[in-house]
Amino acid sequence: MTPDTLPLADMQVFTQVVAHHSFAGAARQLRLTTGAVSRSVGRLESQLGVKLLHRTTRSLSLTEVGAAVHADCLQMLQSAELAVSRAAAHREQPQGVLRINAPLVFGDWWLAPLLPGFCARWPEVQVQVSMTDAMADLTAERLDLAIRIAAADALPPGMVARPLARMAYVLVAHPDYLRKHAPIATPQDLLAHRCMSLGYGLFQNTVEMAPSQAPATPATKVRLNTPITIASSHGMLRALQQGPAAGIALMADFVARSHLADGSLVQVLPDWQLTGGYAPRMVYAVYAPGPHIPPKLRAMLDYLQEQCTPLAENEV
Repeated sequence: MTPDTLPLADMQVFTQVVAHHSFAGAARQLRLTTGAVSRSVGRLESQLGVKLLHRTTRSLSLTEVGAAVHADCLQMLQSAELAVSRAAAHREQPQGVLRINAPLVFGDWWLAPLLPGFCARWPEVQVQVSMTDAMADLTAERLDLAIRIAAADALPPGMVARPLARMAYVLVAHPDYLRKHAPIATPQDLLAHRCMSLGYGLFQNTVEMAPSQAPATPATKVRLNTPITIASSHGMLRALQQGPAAGIALMADFVARSHLADGSLVQVLPDWQLTGGYAPRMVYAVYAPGPHIPPKLRAMLDYLQEQCTPLAENEV
């Protein structure tokens, strides 16, 4: 027997006979004659070379091999139905309201500018974005998607988490500040400088750094002098843009990237990588599991993956 000769129609009839415990019941369900149902089961037994049913005038029961074949038939038919439904879902046009939650700064800085392009591509989708740094409850808040920056073990259990890109924290300063102050060649040199940090949760003023080319090297720990803490990389950027008085800032790379590229900021200790509380993290698209992804959600996931490719390729 080859795949193109699989008796799927006869298998379906056989499962209906078992489900209704009779040829007549299956015939009514399938809108066939009882004779057609009987012939279909007979063809299946002939093709498989085994007896599937014990038949008497008053009862119908599965043989031992019939029970095993019945279970396999059910699984095969369910797989066929799933394939058809997946294909149908893929053909559907993305439409409807798509509710997304994102972290405040990442949502402002990276996600929001992408949305007009998405809506131009999929005009039948209306995007509603809420922003919070707390881990959103997708079910309770009726969210389709959450963007999260986290370690894998900090993601909500029972959800699908698709990695989008890696992000890191970097030390940056106004070029005039670096020209006017002592050079910085090692993490210990930071002790002589004014710094800014996020100042909440894991993001305190004690930092750990290891050489980028030798990340297994034991980290150097330094307690920064932070007369200013701002719980936002965007806020620190605004402070740095006022001139050299702000000192050195420890901020998210996606906020600093374009300013490093145009020279308005300079990375401090570019050959060192932050570890510990400021270790690199992944950006994840988090959504509820299910047999298929709604077209509007699939469209957004694919779009974000597409936009994150240059984000990953141009890491600081």
